[in-house]
Amino acid sequence: MVKAAVLHAPHDLRIEEMALAEPGPGEVAVRIRAGGICGSDLHYYHKGGFGAVRLQQPMALGHEVAGEVLAVGDGVTRVRPGQLVAVNPSLPCGTCRYCQAGMQNHCLDMRFYGSAMRFPHVQGGFREALVCDASQAVPVPEGVAAETAAFAEPLSVCLHAARQAGPLMGQRVLVVGVGPIGMLTLLVARHAGAREVVVTDIADSPLALARRLGAAQALNTAAEPSAMDRFRADKGHFDVVFEASGSGPGLADALSAARPGATVVQIGTGGDVPLPLSTLVAKEITLRGTFRFHEEFAWAVGFLASGAIDVSPLLTEVVPLAEAIRAFDLASDRSRAMKVQLAL
Repeated sequence: MVKAAVLHAPHDLRIEEMALAEPGPGEVAVRIRAGGICGSDLHYYHKGGFGAVRLQQPMALGHEVAGEVLAVGDGVTRVRPGQLVAVNPSLPCGTCRYCQAGMQNHCLDMRFYGSAMRFPHVQGGFREALVCDASQAVPVPEGVAAETAAFAEPLSVCLHAARQAGPLMGQRVLVVGVGPIGMLTLLVARHAGAREVVVTDIADSPLALARRLGAAQALNTAAEPSAMDRFRADKGHFDVVFEASGSGPGLADALSAARPGATVVQIGTGGDVPLPLSTLVAKEITLRGTFRFHEEFAWAVGFLASGAIDVSPLLTEVVPLAEAIRAFDLASDRSRAMKVQLAL
């Protein structure tokens, strides 16, 4: 039996015991060391779900996890006991038409940790140990901390979003909304060679961090509604916009500041929002969605291990599992936290 952070209903998070099975053929048992609290975890914690997805049974939360291999099942040669691994929360079926077309992130039978999208729900990674498919355990080089490796999942999301945008070398980039995903998108864009990255938000604390991470400008559009006006002149300024807030005003800002022919990548999801169709059409803007990731997970581990993308400034605090409620409350406060992790 292992301890886990299990959500029963909004704001009803309990530390409970869950059974841990022995790894079967092709499986790996992992002792989880660090797990990041994601925006979707917060949606479950505060609202019991998001959109049409609702919690229907108790579920362990968490999908940004890393830890040490405890044991391996028959036929596993990729990892060995004692090795640090980042755990990919996605397990596509490999046989549906989307998997066969190389679009595994759209798998029709996806199993994703800490997700209530299917029933029974897929239990999440906020537990002391779990058993996963060997393909999900991505080796991490020695010398990398578990807390760093646990950033692999959100960084994967941003790497996939960057692929949706196309080459960023020499591009003028706008990131709307700098929570953890927006902040990681800023780092990805800078690493990819963007010549200018401007970010916007409605809170001062994340904007201050964005400046330290290299944003050319970090603008509070709530405190200064006219802050974006100069970027709207002459039909827009930015070649690529990443909309990471999931809000209607954020998307409107994205489209108004994008130049004709620009690409806007919608990362944030906050429910249905108005779409300024006239702007989209008149400026011939390409609006693209982005959903999860696949091969980008291994890339993310590589970037983190090499230090090419340094996520350490984003980590606010590592909180013991026993204090999970405090961790979720802290992660919910944007004035105090960027990324909060649980130590399991």
